Amino acid sequence: MIELGKKALEAKDFLASVTEEQKNAALMAAANSLRRNSRTIVEENKRDIENGKKAGLREGLLDRLMLDEDRINAIADGVEEVAALPDPCGIVLDEVKRPNGLVIKKVSVPIGVIGIIFEARPNVTADAAALCLKSSNAVILRGGKEAINSNIAIASVMRAAIGKCGFDENCIQLVTDTSRNSANEMMRLNGYLDCLIPRGGKNLIKSVLENATVPVIETGSGNCHIYVDCNADIDMAAKIIFNAKTQRIGVCNACESLVINAAILDRALPKIKELLDKKNVEIRADERAMQVCDGLVPATEEDFSTEYLDYIISVKTVDTLDEAIKHINKNSTRHSEAIITSDASHAEEFMRRIDSSSVYVNASTRFTDGGEFGLGAEIGISTQKLHARGPMGLRELTTTKYKIYGNGQIR
Repeated sequence: MIELGKKALEAKDFLASVTEEQKNAALMAAANSLRRNSRTIVEENKRDIENGKKAGLREGLLDRLMLDEDRINAIADGVEEVAALPDPCGIVLDEVKRPNGLVIKKVSVPIGVIGIIFEARPNVTADAAALCLKSSNAVILRGGKEAINSNIAIASVMRAAIGKCGFDENCIQLVTDTSRNSANEMMRLNGYLDCLIPRGGKNLIKSVLENATVPVIETGSGNCHIYVDCNADIDMAAKIIFNAKTQRIGVCNACESLVINAAILDRALPKIKELLDKKNVEIRADERAMQVCDGLVPATEEDFSTEYLDYIISVKTVDTLDEAIKHINKNSTRHSEAIITSDASHAEEFMRRIDSSSVYVNASTRFTDGGEFGLGAEIGISTQKLHARGPMGLRELTTTKYKIYGNGQIR
């Protein structure tokens, strides 16, 4: 791991001297190479899928893991979208001339060397590599064992592509040792890593937060809520909930928890259940909701704070908007929450008081995504409040530097 760190420091110095045009050319080459090598990547991914099935991975995790031609094309498109974005480095954020004649500029600069620990999502390898390259950061990637063959294939393709463009291939490095020991070493790579970003489930994030000695940006799991207000459009609510829960179950912005106002419960829940039944979603409901529909499963208190990543959703009945907000803030992972309502004042109160990184009115939580927000690919969804919050795109991968220009001033 130390050797990877040394190579990353050299790559960081190399990136400090490249132009935006050179970075864009390298990214376009990487995107084209991903497409040309898609069959090889798919074959390696099949090995991971087969191993995942033998290991008993849930359907949601297998969906996260799976790559096909369409998904690889989408990954390559994402790399090209990053190339098309403005360079986040070198932007003058503030400028002031002091009475003594000093000119002080606050400028955006790369963080330096970024480490990313992630689980069974091989697309993260390409997304993170592209974002870090465009923001002039060297990156060390450490994926989980579930996706190791896919990750090696993607990283190798991208490293070779940027190498042909004259780049130091070690701008992108992959840790091939998937043991717990390698993760622990990475968490303590002081002097080499400027920051570490965990991307995965709550256990991974908890482990990094408790054990890392390098600075960490926390990206959270997603117990995302949708609240159906007393005056909601029920057909709209049902369609949004169906999309948010079932479009992709293994993602952090999927809806896991449903909160329904009691005044609309007997009309809304049957319609919601009718749609969710098409995907055989198990509904774990509180006592009042159980009395409205057949075929529900009694919920425990733990259900209201669980990220299932499966065809399961919890239902909590509330009497007021205030009760809904308090319930959500208590059980939320601070990721994404939504309200379905026709009352503008209720919508504004919900958005003001909900303490999450992304808050929606009358829309699916599935939009919490760097691409959907116009940021290009994302490095993760930050649920903390310092440095970055929400989808982390290029700008969130920079920090600042003060540049001071003088003509002989002394103090």
